[in-house]
Amino acid sequence: MAKKNQVGQQYPKQIKLPDGRQVSIRLMGPEDRDKVLRFARALPADDLLFLRTDITDPATIEEWVQNLERGTTITLLAEMNGELAAYASIHLTEARWTRSVGEIRVNTGAGYRGISLGRRLTAEIFSVARSLGLRKITAQMTNDQPGARAVFERLGFRVEALLADWVEDRRGQPRDLIIMTHDVMGLSDQVEA
Repeated sequence: MAKKNQVGQQYPKQIKLPDGRQVSIRLMGPEDRDKVLRFARALPADDLLFLRTDITDPATIEEWVQNLERGTTITLLAEMNGELAAYASIHLTEARWTRSVGEIRVNTGAGYRGISLGRRLTAEIFSVARSLGLRKITAQMTNDQPGARAVFERLGFRVEALLADWVEDRRGQPRDLIIMTHDVMGLSDQVEA
């Protein structure tokens, strides 16, 4: 819990995007349930196909909040003009053999893509990973998401595994799962460059 408190001392903060717009980044809390639910329900249907959990379901948001309170998830919210524009989460495990590994999930609202917001938020979540002492970060996606894969490759991730027909999308169709990884140390320098 002490490490989570250290993370909390870094936020809220303001960042400037390349186009000059200001973004407020802060930690998600229990009071953000409805805001995150509205954000999720406004995502394009194709985006929702590939999410690991159904974030349009209030029960899923409630579980997310419980994970925040337990300290197994830390989520940063990016807001522009009082509206939730994106989020980035780091998911931790209590298993001893993977406790220095975290999984990131990043999602940017449709109206906020192409302005480097996702990239900047990813840099922030890597800073959080560093402050937690994590050594490796994973990202998971289906093979049908070449845009997401390209973003993570530009950030220095590499494919560790391709698991054929490992997951089902929301329509029940089997999809290949790609697991990408990156060592935490040194990534922020790449992201800023």
